[in-house]
Amino acid sequence: MPQIKANGIDIEYESFGPEDRETVLLIMGFSAQLTMWPVELCDELVKRGYRVIRFDNRDVGLSSKLADKGIPDMEKLFGALMTGAAVEAPYSLDDMAADAAGLLDALGVDRAHIVGASMGGMIAQLVAANHPGKTLSLTSIMSTTGNPDLPQGTPEAMGALLAPAPAPDDIEAIVQRGIHTWKTIGSPGYPTDDAQLRQWVMRDAKRSFYPEGVTRQFAAIVSNGDRRPKLKNIKAPTVVLHGADDPLVRPDGARDTAANIAGAELRLIPGMGHDFPLALVPTFADAVEAAAKRASGVSRAAD
Repeated sequence: MPQIKANGIDIEYESFGPEDRETVLLIMGFSAQLTMWPVELCDELVKRGYRVIRFDNRDVGLSSKLADKGIPDMEKLFGALMTGAAVEAPYSLDDMAADAAGLLDALGVDRAHIVGASMGGMIAQLVAANHPGKTLSLTSIMSTTGNPDLPQGTPEAMGALLAPAPAPDDIEAIVQRGIHTWKTIGSPGYPTDDAQLRQWVMRDAKRSFYPEGVTRQFAAIVSNGDRRPKLKNIKAPTVVLHGADDPLVRPDGARDTAANIAGAELRLIPGMGHDFPLALVPTFADAVEAAAKRASGVSRAAD
C-alpha cells in the first residue's frame, strides 16, 4: 500500500476503483487499522460506481506514530470519560479530521463522500463541519455526538475495549484479546464465525501493534467534548447508520446525531452491534450510496 504526506504526517492508504469517479473516503475508528474496513465493502462501492479510499489514522497501523506526544494517563482518561471532567490531549479529533481533509488534498481529490465508523464517525462529522468544501455527503456509522447526557456503553463492552494491552511480542495474547473484544461488542444477529474472526485479528496483530498510539487516540475522543453545536452547522446530505444492538456506542448516540444534523436520515439495524459483519456489507453500502445520491441527485452505478 502507498504512503503520502498530509497535514504534516505520513498516511498509509489504499485506493479502489478508477480515479475519475466520485470518491468515498472511509475513516476507521478507535485503535482500528484501515484493514477493518472490509475489502468486500470497498469492492461493493466500486461496483456501485465510486472510487474508494481507506487509510490508517495517525498513531495506528502504518501511518505516522506520534511518540513525541507522550503517553496520557489511561486511568485519568477513563475517569474523565465517566465523569465528564476536562482532559488535555496530545492532539484532537479536529487534528485527525484535518488529516483526512489533508489526505484528500494530497491525492488531488477536491471533494468526497465522507464515511466514518465509531471514532471515525466522530472524525467524519468534524470533516463535514470543519471542512465543508471537502464534503459531498456524510455517512456516520455506529457513532455519537459527545453529548454528556447520553448513556455509556455497557460495562462489559467498555471493559473489553479498554483492557490492558498484552506484551507486544505475545502475538497469541494479542489475538485472544482481540477475539474477546469483537465477540463482546459484535453483532448478535450477524455473528462472525471463529475462524474468520481469528484470521482478521491475526492479520491486524501482525501488521501493527502500537498501544501507545491507542492511548493518545482515546485521549482525543475524551477531550473532544460535545459536538452538537458543530453538527448543527453541517449542510451535507447525511445518513446515520447504527446497530440497534450496539453495546459499546448505544443507539441513543445515533438518534442524537441525526437529531442535530438538519435533514439527516436515521437507519437503525436490528441485530447489528459494533462491528462490520460481512452479511451487512449491502446495508453499509446502501447507506453510503443513499447519502451520495442525495448529494449528486443521480445513481453512480457502474456499467
